[in-house]
Amino acid sequence: MRPVDYPEPFRQLARQLRLLPGIGPRSAERIALWLTAAKDAKPIELAESLREAAEHLKPCSQCGFFATEELCEICRDETRQPEICVVENATDILPIERTGFFRGRYHVLGGRLAPLDNVGPEDLRIAELLKRIAEEIPTEIILALSADVEGEATTNYVAEILSGLQVKLTRIAHGLPAGGGLEHADPLTLQRALAGRNSLRV
Repeated sequence: MRPVDYPEPFRQLARQLRLLPGIGPRSAERIALWLTAAKDAKPIELAESLREAAEHLKPCSQCGFFATEELCEICRDETRQPEICVVENATDILPIERTGFFRGRYHVLGGRLAPLDNVGPEDLRIAELLKRIAEEIPTEIILALSADVEGEATTNYVAEILSGLQVKLTRIAHGLPAGGGLEHADPLTLQRALAGRNSLRV
């Protein structure tokens, strides 16, 4: 006798949930159970939200951030300063925005150089960055990429390409986090903190 299983609609839901990052078979089954059985669940509203996002969200044609029109809210803002902050992913933009310190525009590379994953320069939005620089003539390009090996390689590669342009090129500082003690810092973080030290003399 064939063992009893969940009905096909339930299995299909679980299969779709398994496609989400970090969701395994058991987690997908638990989420599917909650969506279909919990009284607080609102599966129809969730499905509608997913449909709305799929239909209306798209990358900004200029910077790569999330947008519902051709240009995102940041690129449409004419009060922004003529500076471009280069980041790896669209999700890197909001943490910088929330500081309230940077008032320029952004450029999303769409990843970082990763030879082991077959991600080369042609897979990143470097050509689009060069085109923007030629058109917008920014006063500064800020590289705000990860501090790991792949991020460093990408930073160095982009910096080398931009080195011949008549534009100020900087990178975000790397060092000790606020509230962090020296005893918990790794040698590379300490090295960067020392190299990027600032003068206390006014």
